[in-house]
Amino acid sequence: MSSTTTTTLAGLPALKGQVLGVSEWFEVTQDRVNTFADATDDHQWIHVDPERATAESPFGGPIGHGFLTLSLFVPMWSQVLTVTDVKMAVNYGLNKVRFPAPVPVGSKIRLTATLVDVEEVKGGLQLVAGGVIEREGSDKPVCVLESVTRFYG
Repeated sequence: MSSTTTTTLAGLPALKGQVLGVSEWFEVTQDRVNTFADATDDHQWIHVDPERATAESPFGGPIGHGFLTLSLFVPMWSQVLTVTDVKMAVNYGLNKVRFPAPVPVGSKIRLTATLVDVEEVKGGLQLVAGGVIEREGSDKPVCVLESVTRFYG
């Protein structure tokens, strides 16, 4: 079950250090992996050739790209935090990203996010969020990241 924090820009600083929420489970399908491969020109066989990946890879089948997992942070993040008076949000960057475990095609992932820091910037706030993306049925996270987002009111 997911959980979402709903707040305003003025309420964000009080949430520093708190878990903001947990997203819904998101299935990583072979179709999504193939679409990502086409979009990024990363057609490495461990991602897009299920037969070869099953026969030859150490993962026992095809896996999602690490950057696909990272890109799915965006829709999962939108399930974790709602800021009601934001007119525009900008993905400002990343401080840290690691992919400690693979995401086998067909598995489900979800995000748990914590608000690490909030600071004022011209016209809005800059948030640093710590994110852990886990795979259903695994003890090891598939992605650990620190995201920087700017919210403008």
